[in-house]
Amino acid sequence: MTGRAIITALLAASVASGQTADPSATPESFELPRVLTLQAALQIFRQRGLDLMIADAAVQSAAGDVRIARAVPNLALNLGFGKSLDCSEGPCKFLPDPVLAAGLSDQSALGAILVGKVRLRTNVAEAALAAAKMSRTDAQRTLESQVKQQFEQVLVAQDALSFAREVQKGTTRMLELTATRYRAGAISEADLARVETTKLEADQAVNVAEQTVRLAQVAVALLLGMRSEIPEFVAEQPELLRYFVPPPLADISAKSLLADALAHRPDLQALRFQRARAEAAVSLAKRLRVPDFALSLQYTQQGNGGTGSITPPTFTFGLSTPLPIFYQQQGEVQKAEADYRTQLLLFAKLESQVTSDVESALAGFVASQRLATRMDGRLLESAKRARDLVSLQYEKGAASLLEFLDAQRTYITIALERLQIVGNYWTSVFKLEQAVGREFSP
Repeated sequence: MTGRAIITALLAASVASGQTADPSATPESFELPRVLTLQAALQIFRQRGLDLMIADAAVQSAAGDVRIARAVPNLALNLGFGKSLDCSEGPCKFLPDPVLAAGLSDQSALGAILVGKVRLRTNVAEAALAAAKMSRTDAQRTLESQVKQQFEQVLVAQDALSFAREVQKGTTRMLELTATRYRAGAISEADLARVETTKLEADQAVNVAEQTVRLAQVAVALLLGMRSEIPEFVAEQPELLRYFVPPPLADISAKSLLADALAHRPDLQALRFQRARAEAAVSLAKRLRVPDFALSLQYTQQGNGGTGSITPPTFTFGLSTPLPIFYQQQGEVQKAEADYRTQLLLFAKLESQVTSDVESALAGFVASQRLATRMDGRLLESAKRARDLVSLQYEKGAASLLEFLDAQRTYITIALERLQIVGNYWTSVFKLEQAVGREFSP
């Protein structure tokens, strides 16, 4: 398949997904909604994301290169006026009749069209434009994955903060109960100090969780292109806080995922266009060996145009061209061929990278899925039930303080671990989407 055919086929197959930013738009500040869903965040990113706007500007620049490549040189008009100096008889003097001259040249435009240089330049520029478009799509692929992953971090941080406040509330109630027992002489001061320490640890956990939420919010706002003060917002996407397998991932294999990646990854598509561009550039470099030739039409006159004129009206047709005697574009051809070989090697390297990306992302997904399956079994439920039972026993004096504190710490550890595991699971889903170039999440 020729380079031109490759470009045509790939252009027909490459339709950028999602809503794109206006390439001529100027980034402006905007307000985040008080409650932010993942879809709303992605919508804002596609409209306001600064990295996407930069990619759009690169596409606009490549489109300008196509217009430049298609351009034909303008005609050149030369006008002249003067007088002849006569020194044949006595002192030199100007002749009364003026010299009039006019010329028109095509600036090698016709030759560039006939020889095919304009067409080949256009092929190179169109392939570069197609590559820029696919690079923009690839930027959207990677950046949207970052938005999803960071949004998941906000969700996890918010849930961790709610849990920390719940624990704080429970330890406050337990401290009040313990203080009452201490005043009644039922427990020692050491037991009261242990409960006070647990209460302070709960307060500390709330403060840390609040900071984590804020940092996650700031990271999301940065990806969305916020340039003003970042307000507090609530991320809302309940399904991303529980474990389930998205339908497209119910029955997958490394072979099918790799096939999808090789078919859908926009960075591979971009390199296919770059390969076509380099192939067209080789043809252009070889065609440039044919020297440009310029056609011209010249008109001159001196006198009134009659038979007595010094120079009667004269039309001259001309052709000028450089003679390729000393240099025949050997360097340009060599560079173009090296570029083509480089694009072939880069494509092969990227295919290897895609394989590695898919295998690594799949391994991470399988591992996180196993952890999430085990955690969403009976582990968290058992730890919570044990904590609640020991707490009830402690309130009735049937369990020791150490037993209650041990059950409480176990429950807190497992609950926070469960949040982290669910967050890691959905992050692995988003990384798998990025590796394959397809969406799997709800």
